[in-house]
Amino acid sequence: MRLPWIVASGISILLVAAAVLDAVSGRSTGLAAAVAWGVATFVSVGLGLLVATRRRGNPIGWLLLANSGVLAVVGFAESYARYGLLGHPGSLPGAAWAVVVVDRAWPLIFVGVTAIGWLFPDGRLPSPRWRPWALAAALSFAGLVVCTVLEATPFGDPFADVPRPLPDVSDGIIGVPLAVCALGSIGAIVGAAAAVRTRLQRSSGIERQQLRWLAYAAALVPVAVAICLLEVAVTGDDGPIALAFGIVALTAVPIAVAIAILRYRLYEIDRLINRTLVYAVLTAALAAVFAAISLGVGVAVGSGSTLATAAATLAVALLFGPLRARVQLLVDRRFDRARYAGLQAVQRFLEELRAGRAAPEGTGEMLAEALGDPALELRFRLDGDVEVDAAGRVLEGPDPPGRMRTPVRRGGLPLATVVHDPSLAERPDVLDSTIGAAGLAIEIARLRVEVRRQLAEVEASRARIVTAGYEERRRLERDLHDGAQQRLVSIGLALRHLQHQVPDPAPLDAVVVEVASAIEELRELARGVRPAGLDDGLGHALRELARRSRLKTRVDATDERFEDQVETAAYFVASEALANAAKHARAGSVAIAATRRNGSLVVQVRDDGIGGAAPSEGSGLAGITDRIAALGGSVSVTSPPGEGTVIVAELPCGS
Repeated sequence: MRLPWIVASGISILLVAAAVLDAVSGRSTGLAAAVAWGVATFVSVGLGLLVATRRRGNPIGWLLLANSGVLAVVGFAESYARYGLLGHPGSLPGAAWAVVVVDRAWPLIFVGVTAIGWLFPDGRLPSPRWRPWALAAALSFAGLVVCTVLEATPFGDPFADVPRPLPDVSDGIIGVPLAVCALGSIGAIVGAAAAVRTRLQRSSGIERQQLRWLAYAAALVPVAVAICLLEVAVTGDDGPIALAFGIVALTAVPIAVAIAILRYRLYEIDRLINRTLVYAVLTAALAAVFAAISLGVGVAVGSGSTLATAAATLAVALLFGPLRARVQLLVDRRFDRARYAGLQAVQRFLEELRAGRAAPEGTGEMLAEALGDPALELRFRLDGDVEVDAAGRVLEGPDPPGRMRTPVRRGGLPLATVVHDPSLAERPDVLDSTIGAAGLAIEIARLRVEVRRQLAEVEASRARIVTAGYEERRRLERDLHDGAQQRLVSIGLALRHLQHQVPDPAPLDAVVVEVASAIEELRELARGVRPAGLDDGLGHALRELARRSRLKTRVDATDERFEDQVETAAYFVASEALANAAKHARAGSVAIAATRRNGSLVVQVRDDGIGGAAPSEGSGLAGITDRIAALGGSVSVTSPPGEGTVIVAELPCGS
């Protein structure tokens, strides 16, 4: 597409020609004005060319080129007129017509910016109902240009003595049309602002971000103009401050328009607006403090003392941090309620966290409330890119439809991922600020979740080891019962049969007794590995245990069946407690109870011994505690001296 390049080249040639004419004539408009005008023109033509070539279907690029073309033509016309009328009179033809362009074509400078306001960002009016008003605005500007050109008033300085090349039209003829067109042009400018405001109210997503860029630039223009006028009023002349802010006023809209169309996602406009307000107010407040302290100390110690400047500088340095935080809070509260509410919610949660009234695992729910997204999820990232929720459950599979991810990092370490509504991405300052403020809570919650998962893995490992031990016990008990014990029983039967066949069976009696003793020992050994009575249930095994005890033992046990490792653990708790009561407690009686309660098998062993029992490393009670803990259960021992001992074990067994 060559046409935009041709137009941009022509505008650049006009700028270069104007600079050359100023240089050879010695009658330039002044360095500050020339720099501001040149920068504004080059920025507008460069950005217009970029938009016109990148977004060919959007007329905004051409409007920027037209705006830069007007600036270039006016600048060249002034240089041409100064050279042809003031520097070298009569050397250039049509110099008087150049004065007409300089002095009377000023309404054209506002046409491009006004048209951008009406058509931004897609090159169309907000709705078809705006067409008559747009036509009226175009006719008003056209009429204003014609009326100012035909106006009979003399040219302004330095061309006041230049004769007009056009016939004069009396004020009686042109006065009313001029006033009407001027009012219409003002209405067109107001209409451009109204069009932007209407679009902003109706917009969302990308268009809203683009319009914020234009609104931000438009707000900078009056601020820049006011600062320029303030410098002129204070110093009597326009200096470097006026030059800098003049360039800002002339280039803000083209730059914002180009960014909005081409790179609206690259920069966070919400954050830019927020920080601009904060630092503008902060600068004004600190300047006032500096001036007040300088004046007050200067009056007290003398105007020539450096103490006033030092004191004012120290005060500003000390006030900067707290004042900035206060100003940021006020700006958020007044102009960014969503960010203010989110940060306040995070602050309240952190205070509750420090006071111990909140758990770090509730950070996800707090973020959902602070950001106004009830479906928000906080997923913690652990080693190996595993994502888990606050309970430590692994989250797999795709995200819910219509959701967006925002990673959370702290010091370069990936902590978590926030899965949220895509509309929150339209307010990146709110989203990032809220998540950033909650960074410490997220990190603490992640560490707790990671520790909880590691503890769960350790407990699961212990349970697997205990289960494997129980399975090995069952195998040994089965091998003893079905192997060596059965062989000994067979040998015993064979010996009995042999006794009936020999003349003198007396020598075999001792052998039969030894075999019977060996069988009984094997039975006791097998019972210690895994009681055979458990095959008929825990209640049966406990009653058999009570019958073998030398203490008076009462059993109240359910006949309900449980998992094998649960029944085995419960049996050994009762067996160990009964053995301790017989060996150490000097007890006379023992009561054993086994019942299901609230999803747990509760085993209670109570004796009437001397009490004073306490779990210690290597003791039977410590072994009971470890065995039950490996299955996720708990053991409590109550043993006041002289009042007996009560051991209660709770084993989870499902509902």
